[in-house]
Amino acid sequence: MNTNKFLLRIILNCTFVIHNGVFAETWGKAKELPEAIQELYTDTHDDMIYIGGGIPKDDANFTNSFRRYNVEENVWEELSPMPERRHHVTTSAMDDYIYAIGGFTGAFPYWQAQDSIYIYSLQNGKWIEGVNLPSPRGEHISVEINGKIYVIGGRVRSSADAKHFTEHHDTKLNEIFDPKTKRWMQGAPAPTARNSAAAAAIDSKIYVVGGRQNQTDKNGEMPIANLPNLEIYDTKTNKWESESVMPLAQGGLAATSANGKLYVFGGEKWYPNQKVFANAWVYNPLTDRWQALPDMPTPRHGLAAAVLNNTIHVFGGATVNGLGAVGTHEILKLNSDK
Repeated sequence: MNTNKFLLRIILNCTFVIHNGVFAETWGKAKELPEAIQELYTDTHDDMIYIGGGIPKDDANFTNSFRRYNVEENVWEELSPMPERRHHVTTSAMDDYIYAIGGFTGAFPYWQAQDSIYIYSLQNGKWIEGVNLPSPRGEHISVEINGKIYVIGGRVRSSADAKHFTEHHDTKLNEIFDPKTKRWMQGAPAPTARNSAAAAAIDSKIYVVGGRQNQTDKNGEMPIANLPNLEIYDTKTNKWESESVMPLAQGGLAATSANGKLYVFGGEKWYPNQKVFANAWVYNPLTDRWQALPDMPTPRHGLAAAVLNNTIHVFGGATVNGLGAVGTHEILKLNSDK
């Protein structure tokens, strides 16, 4: 047998064993959310998962609920509600505070992006108003790295009085908040304007993946096109780079990171046909390669994902395009040595 071919076969076999050893063979279940809810964003702090706002099963409504998941007791705890009802509002944890950033008010199609930020104190359980975003927006991502919050992409108002979904447009904006100075700064704009992407931090870099674009065509219609793009922002150099695209273009997906890798789950597509995805992926920055994970048992979009104690938690979302909110909470364990 050719020596090179023999060595290649050994490498491929080892890769297969390692790949199957990193992940549990099947998904498990954890405590469901207290209510079915979609369009969630999340962050973790001291082994707790925090979520705020969203759209409940009554799709004409939206909520100011604020909750956390206690992994040790496997329970969801109700906290003091946000000062205002929101959906597509991101949550970022920093120090002993949870920041609820932007988002939309209004039921579809009368969405209006907001610039206000509310800050929840983990010490006294009370909300205070933060420094407003420079630009009202929703369907964005926010990530905390080294004491700053980065707010990237999403949809912004096309005019100051915009009050309809179609009166917003996708943006490349990258705005950075420094709590020490209480000021916003402009970062390098993202290469791609998009909404409903997902993001996670690995070291000092932000990995922004998937999402979609809403562009009005010559007929005045707004087809929704999913994107597979993976773009990485280096917070130290203020520069972007593009890496290997996702194997499948997914919008309204969720992402988290663990052990130096990016994990991506679910999503939906609208055009040319509607579908909700069960697909799950892992991206390794060292090899610039994507690999498939076991599909989620419940296909969902508008869901959230987080890692606690080397276990990936994927919860909430909806099972029908734009509709069908669920309280499903599924988990996938990682090996402790990976």
